Amino acid sequence: MGSGRELTKSTLLRLIGSAALSAAFSVSAGGASLADISGTPRVVDGDTIIIGEERIRLYGIDAPEQRQSCLEDDLEWACGEEATATLRNMVAGRVVDCRGSDRDRYGRLIAVCFTAGRNLNEDMVREGWALAYRKYSTDYLRAEGDAERNFRGIWRGDFVRPWEWRRKNRR
Repeated sequence: MGSGRELTKSTLLRLIGSAALSAAFSVSAGGASLADISGTPRVVDGDTIIIGEERIRLYGIDAPEQRQSCLEDDLEWACGEEATATLRNMVAGRVVDCRGSDRDRYGRLIAVCFTAGRNLNEDMVREGWALAYRKYSTDYLRAEGDAERNFRGIWRGDFVRPWEWRRKNRR
């Protein structure tokens, strides 16, 4: 290439992924309505934030529930609280930009959110504080594999997948 820089496979995949994400969120009047929202969020749990009055569920991920515990070396620890604290630290004092085009059964906007040029959804999975929510998306499987291989977050011990924990612990 004329600039002396080689287009790597990784860079190409990122560009294609960005284009696909942009196309996915460019739905207009013909389909689901697009919602873009920006602001300083309040963190509800490891996969839910609130910006203004809008409750937002991070698309394609599922974090341990607030009351959920995990095991490390046979010791119980509050992994749900730690997942929440991690997301809180990621967004502390920052503006978050979210793009969504659907709502869940609780009325939450389902969105991909970014801060400081980073995809929060992917970062929560890559750091091991959320799982790829396969029921709805396979977008974050590679990030999950990276977290598992490197024993990050909940992968450093034993845990129940959040969707299974909710099913077993319904109130």
